[in-house]
Amino acid sequence: MHRYLLFDLDGTLTDPAEGITKCVQYALSYFGQAERRPEELYCYIGPPLPESFETYGGLSREEALLAVEKYRERFREKGMFENKVYPGVEKLLWTLRDAGRVLAVATSKPEVFAKEILGHFGLSEYFQEIVGSELDGTRMDKAEVIREAFARLTLEEADKPLTAMIGDRKHDIIGARNAGIDCIGVLYGYGDREELTQAGAKQIVASVEELKQALLPQNPRYNQ
Repeated sequence: MHRYLLFDLDGTLTDPAEGITKCVQYALSYFGQAERRPEELYCYIGPPLPESFETYGGLSREEALLAVEKYRERFREKGMFENKVYPGVEKLLWTLRDAGRVLAVATSKPEVFAKEILGHFGLSEYFQEIVGSELDGTRMDKAEVIREAFARLTLEEADKPLTAMIGDRKHDIIGARNAGIDCIGVLYGYGDREELTQAGAKQIVASVEELKQALLPQNPRYNQ
């Protein structure tokens, strides 16, 4: 049984597609790239932004860092709230907390933005810690974020078997494995089954309801 649960934010707790794709397009237009359909930019949801601008935008490292600055211009103004909580997520968080689970957020998104988003949607109260990257680009690797969450929760090596990361992209899975904890992949976000399987997810669920059943197995009080 997992007592400590670390949740990714984008694609796991909230669907940020509108805001992220519009901000990515805003940044790419600065480099003269033509407008793309939103679904062509879904690949930017989840991974660290500098990496995504290099991989998917074809930018150099220096250009990618500038693209992140342009992205944040629009994101600060409006993009972060062009977002919505997945149906059933708040009920899931309430149920897990009621069942005695310790919840935290572990995201590659800058921590200051993650806290604003969760506060905006009334979800902050469910988490003992909200951990993200720094605006200067440090602590962006998911394993580093997870280790920081461990430190803030004052967890120890012996707590690793009791801890799971929940996320929708391979970066969540790989980060969890590198940090020595289990990871549950969710398919309602932006990663597919092949991506999550190849990354080594211990378990994959298709919906928020399936996630609840995975996290609270054989508990008739909560699984009905």
